[in-house]
Amino acid sequence: MAATSGTDEPVSGELVSVAHALSLPAESYGNDPDIEMAWAMRAMQHAEVYYKLISSVDPQFLKLTKVDDQIYSEFRKNFETLRIDVLDPEELKSESAKEKWRPFCLKFNGIVEDFNYGTLLRLDCSQGYTEENTIFAPRIQFFAIEIARNREGCNKAVYISVQDKEGEKEVHNGGEKRADNGEEENTKNRGEKGADSGEEKKEGINREDKTDKGGEKEKEADKEINKSGEKAM
Repeated sequence: MAATSGTDEPVSGELVSVAHALSLPAESYGNDPDIEMAWAMRAMQHAEVYYKLISSVDPQFLKLTKVDDQIYSEFRKNFETLRIDVLDPEELKSESAKEKWRPFCLKFNGIVEDFNYGTLLRLDCSQGYTEENTIFAPRIQFFAIEIARNREGCNKAVYISVQDKEGEKEVHNGGEKRADNGEEENTKNRGEKGADSGEEKKEGINREDKTDKGGEKEKEADKEINKSGEKAM
């Protein structure tokens, strides 16, 4: 029986195979390039969603898991002095670091879903997910560091930076809109002024016509008076 999606369209066998592979622990496969690519794509999607989240909401109020308090407490108990604003890869990847991280990570097996899935982690929390600023880490390690960054105010730099840019964009767009409105108002005023000038010109012509007609009537009246005087004589 073919697997189906929410729209009842058949899901390709290749997609089902990839999904099944991703549900297996990392040690279940070797260095299969197709699986590695699928993992990378999934990790990148997760990174994009997370970065949008800390850019649009004050990170201090974010809750990443149901057990954030437990993760943060255990993390700072075991890594009290670890600098998290700018990570040193050696503090995560060296053999001595792995020995220290391993028991911490395993403590959340069965508590945090997919606790050991590969996830992208930023080295410098004030920067985005660039190639130079990113390393691969287990999901629980990502949660531990990012929850600490959020609670200790490290990720606020990203939020403030993005919000400032959005504010500048709104001000710029608002200025352009006001300029457009001003131009429309000027055009309207010029039109009204032109209409007024036309009306004044028309009234002037009418007054001249009336003056000419008045003069003609006055001349005719003078002729009638002269005729009347001649008859009287």
